[in-house]
Amino acid sequence: MKLHLTQKNLFGFLALLLWHLPVHQIQAQSVLSEEMLWDLKTPSVPKADINGTKILYGIRSTNLDQNKSQTDLMLLDLTTSKTTPLTQTPSSEVDYQWSNDGQWIAFLYPVNGAMQLHRMRPDGTEREVLTQIEGGIDGFGLSPSGKHWFYLRKVRLEPTMHDRYPSLSKSTGQIFDQLMHRHWDSWHDGTYSHVFVQTMTDVRPTGEARDIMPDEPWHSPLPPMGSSSEIVWSPSGQTLVYPAKKMKGNEAAVSTNSDLYAFNINSGQSINLTFSNLGYDTDPQFSPDGQYLSWLSMARNGYEADLNRVALMNWNTQQITYLNTELDRSAYEMSWSPDAKTLYYAVYHGGFTQIIAHPLPSPAISGTVSTTKNKPTQGQHNKPSMNSARVMPWTVLTTDTVQYSGLLTVALPPSKVTKKSNPQADHWIFYLKSTMLRPAELCGRLRSGGTEKTFSSCNDSLYQHLRQARFESRNIKSSDGQNVQTYIVYPPDFNPLRTYPTLIYCQGGPQSMIGQSFSMRWNFHLMAAKGYIVVAPNRRGLPGFGQAWNEQISGDWGGQAMKDILWVTDSVKRLPFVDAGRMAAVGASFGGYTVYWLAGNHEGRFKSFIAHCGVYNLESMFGQTEEIFFSQWDMKGQPWDRPKPTSYNWFSPHRYVHQWNAPILIIHNEKDYRVPLAQGLEAYTAAQLRGIKTRMLYFPDENHWVIKPQNSVLWQKVFWGWLDETLR
Repeated sequence: MKLHLTQKNLFGFLALLLWHLPVHQIQAQSVLSEEMLWDLKTPSVPKADINGTKILYGIRSTNLDQNKSQTDLMLLDLTTSKTTPLTQTPSSEVDYQWSNDGQWIAFLYPVNGAMQLHRMRPDGTEREVLTQIEGGIDGFGLSPSGKHWFYLRKVRLEPTMHDRYPSLSKSTGQIFDQLMHRHWDSWHDGTYSHVFVQTMTDVRPTGEARDIMPDEPWHSPLPPMGSSSEIVWSPSGQTLVYPAKKMKGNEAAVSTNSDLYAFNINSGQSINLTFSNLGYDTDPQFSPDGQYLSWLSMARNGYEADLNRVALMNWNTQQITYLNTELDRSAYEMSWSPDAKTLYYAVYHGGFTQIIAHPLPSPAISGTVSTTKNKPTQGQHNKPSMNSARVMPWTVLTTDTVQYSGLLTVALPPSKVTKKSNPQADHWIFYLKSTMLRPAELCGRLRSGGTEKTFSSCNDSLYQHLRQARFESRNIKSSDGQNVQTYIVYPPDFNPLRTYPTLIYCQGGPQSMIGQSFSMRWNFHLMAAKGYIVVAPNRRGLPGFGQAWNEQISGDWGGQAMKDILWVTDSVKRLPFVDAGRMAAVGASFGGYTVYWLAGNHEGRFKSFIAHCGVYNLESMFGQTEEIFFSQWDMKGQPWDRPKPTSYNWFSPHRYVHQWNAPILIIHNEKDYRVPLAQGLEAYTAAQLRGIKTRMLYFPDENHWVIKPQNSVLWQKVFWGWLDETLR
């Protein structure tokens, strides 16, 4: 019998069919949307108890309607591989840590709007608040001995305007006499982040807290992104190592010379461990046996993108070794093996990241720096003495095209160690692993190898119902014959016989590799899900391809880096599935600079542009930004120098605005002090007066980024609305 279907009963038949289909088959037709981005959950850095049997980590989730995110704690039992939720509370538990005996979990949680120290048992019971510190706590760390803890708190060292002029209580004026009057997204208010040390019993603070930098007008950890993870206890609990840039005002604005200081609990004195190095020294970690201190170190003052070396100090001799200089790849985090014989660190490499296992160097130290136990006098710096000696070999543990973070090593319980075991293999290596198309999950593997295990499944339920995008890596020749590693991301259900509108993604930084991190804003999966080809070139100036490639961009913003992008654009235009008549350039920060520069030099390649918080006028930018060292290094001087650095004459986008001829969306934020709002306003005014189709999206409550969930969704909707108008 034939079934005759009218339009009416056809709809009824389809509805009946869908009713009987499994839910996942219906949902499998969906693609990622801007709202769905905020349904995704992300795990945070794992931490192990003293027995190596339990892993504590957080899960961050977002309530878009409430416009807020929060973190709840999870407990992974390695003996059973079972994960148990520990908290489900209205606010976030953060800075979570194990007590030295594994009997307590300490964490920060808000009380009357201010973060205070709490503790609870590993099963989530006996939860209680332990502090009532005025103004709250910004971070903390428990001593391995259990006898002390440190916490971070802002202290006022400069009078308020009301203190100075008590009769003018309603005045809102502020007075500044030096630079660094504002930083990132905050104006200087006369307070400084300081480290306090206090005795403790059973994770309960006792006695008086002591400021380890009394009356010192500088911060620890380093602003604006510093956290308690950058301050570490020695295994004995007698020493606290903290970073600080002990300078202020104009001097601080033009310098990256931060140092590591060792505070002795008994003497109450701090000594400078890294005075001989003139660049950044950050992120210290002690080896488990206390024999070594490792950290990340840049050599040159004023250069924020120098090779990030892994420094290793013998705690007894004070000799320093740099482990990754021959790798010619910058490191970004570290973790010691439980037996203190191997240092693991992650490096940027070729558009993804790798984990390196580096055995301790032999007694013949390579690349040592002689230091003393005494703080040098003002301005005294010893030059490094590089000894030629054997460097121990390293092992590359990973080759997957992914991003690694949150490294953690955990010793196997004694019951799991066999007589035949290699001591270096008898531990877990945990990490968070992400790709540009999927957020991180908690994963781990044994040092000896074997199958990697995934211990979290935060987003499986969502991803199994999504039509997936995919990416590939290609090497594309630039104008000088060099290969530019380029990611090409394809839409779900990609059809090579079709042509697609294409986005050329311009990376920021300017020295920040396009890798496999999952972005909530510049999300390649979402871009592809909207039906676009995404092309993301690791142009000149991006790390992971050797230090020479990384720093070629300094003094040459509008030179080879722009040629790389133009040559990649011309190459992909010839691909049969790329619609060469529907291409847009998009980017933020230096990527926004790139968009502005391309707008005046693209010679018809692009039909549309989007610039977020981009640099438009290099001369005015120099006087508007806060970390002057960056512009001074990358422009090779100040705009009033004579002779005037050529960067200001040839590479500033505002000098090419007379050649702008394509629509441009400009996004800029009020609280962005890195690339201040005036840069976006200048570009918007110029485009409007040139008669260019222009739109501006402005956020009064965001900084260089867009962080608030509903602002982020609005950002995406305006982004895609603009592309629909100008490319579709």
